[in-house]
Amino acid sequence: MATIKDVARLAGVGVGTASRAISGNGSVSADALARVNEAVAALNFKPSTTARALSTRSAGMIGIYVPDFAGDFYGPILHCVDRELRGASRHMVAANGCGPADISIDDMEAHRQQALDGIEFLIERQVDGLLVMGDALTDADCDGLWARMPRLVLLNQTSPSNLLHCFSSDHELAGRLAARALLSKGHREIACISGLQYAHDNASRMAGFHAELALHGVKIPKSRQMIGDFSFDGGHAAAKKLLKKGINFSAVFCANDMMAMALISCFGHAGVRVPEEVSVMGFDDSALARYTHPRLTTIRIPIQRTTISGCRFLLNQCYGLALPVEREFPPEVVWRESVVDGPYLTA
Repeated sequence: MATIKDVARLAGVGVGTASRAISGNGSVSADALARVNEAVAALNFKPSTTARALSTRSAGMIGIYVPDFAGDFYGPILHCVDRELRGASRHMVAANGCGPADISIDDMEAHRQQALDGIEFLIERQVDGLLVMGDALTDADCDGLWARMPRLVLLNQTSPSNLLHCFSSDHELAGRLAARALLSKGHREIACISGLQYAHDNASRMAGFHAELALHGVKIPKSRQMIGDFSFDGGHAAAKKLLKKGINFSAVFCANDMMAMALISCFGHAGVRVPEEVSVMGFDDSALARYTHPRLTTIRIPIQRTTISGCRFLLNQCYGLALPVEREFPPEVVWRESVVDGPYLTA
């Protein structure tokens, strides 16, 4: 394999000049740059990533931790990160929190430890920076990680000690928007399916949802409050429990779109028509939400914009770039056909 010394010799320049021309770091005359490029092409030279890392003290890689690689939520996030990094000539190494299958979905400590283990794996890879979406991490965990890895960005979560490095939508406001949407359509007898109880975003959106209902004198009985796990199976199981208790509500709010889709399917097979008998609202505005029947009314959080800005902020921190970064990611209601006027609608 050709080396940079071979390129320099063929181009008639010094090794330093050849290195600057290939890396793009430093000044090189137009003539020297042209000769180096010709030599690179003639020798089919491929720069050594190991040698580059040693010379620049940079791996050229950003680590990203997400709880799971599967599903309609994390896949687009990973795609966004990979696209942004490749645009900056950097690469991604990823880890997730999937571990033993017998861990309960309610075991916060087990999921927290999985997250810490996955993040430790990335730190050991000597990545230049970290993007972390860890729904079971505590503020103390985040502080400890920042002490070891200052170039770390939290996605979809905020920690009060380092808000500059946090990129998230306002999930409490998003929950309030869901409540306002259902109330505006005349729904007061409401059921709900929350997500993982330890997840920060779930806790915030459900707190906002219940707080907004309370402002209007609406309280959901415990019998109509189900707990899911953000999955199709979890949503289906929760929907079956609601059916067993009887349809004494006109609308259901689900803490993510996957559970809402599963509920629509479960209700449909049981002969309960959506939205004629029960309106259904989801959360996330995932790619599938517009293709359900009926199409799903949901709360959109701009998670891809959030991810892009968090990634760009980290690239700027790690490599001295000046990529544009947003800081506001307001949620919004996306109206489709799964929510219709309820029995208490007033003109």
